[in-house]
Amino acid sequence: MVKSAEQVAGAALRCRGVHHLALNTDDMKMTIDFYANVLGMPLVHASRVPPGVGTKQNRGNPPFENLRHYFFDMGNDSLLAFFEIPKGAKPKGDRDAIAAMQHCSFATSAETAEAIIGRLKASGIEMLGPLSPLPGLLSVYFFDPNGVRLEISWRPIDGEGDVHVIESTKQTREEALVELRTLHDDAQWLARVTQGYQS
Repeated sequence: MVKSAEQVAGAALRCRGVHHLALNTDDMKMTIDFYANVLGMPLVHASRVPPGVGTKQNRGNPPFENLRHYFFDMGNDSLLAFFEIPKGAKPKGDRDAIAAMQHCSFATSAETAEAIIGRLKASGIEMLGPLSPLPGLLSVYFFDPNGVRLEISWRPIDGEGDVHVIESTKQTREEALVELRTLHDDAQWLARVTQGYQS
């Protein structure tokens, strides 16, 4: 039986999580020093983009040849990757531009958050927080040496246990509908986009 477009569009699909998040730097050593030494994310893979892939058969990487492409273990079987762009080849990005990455938040336990905050302080890195961006959640905001805005987020009640990202963020359907109705008031659309909520 062939499903209609509406049945396909409404089906809930869930990825297991982030495989890797790819960012850019123009100074890989500085980036390694920050992510591996300050944030404690081990470097797990160091390679170069294969010849011809940068400009001829581009697969989504920056359009330069022979780029360094390094990966860090950010925990929970997920990777943070960096391409090293040649110095001066691209301007610094506007993190608040459309389609730009505004910030990256790393979920962590309360105990690990305390250790990361200690490392940031010891390295003289300015922080904002802890603040509470959502009920029951604490976050600290800071910048990496490339100007990437980062956040660590944790629930104080979790201690060193599971972080419970979805559980701690999810609203009831009624709470979501209050805001969604300011965006669009079509009842069928509202029902479709809130079918994953539990009342």
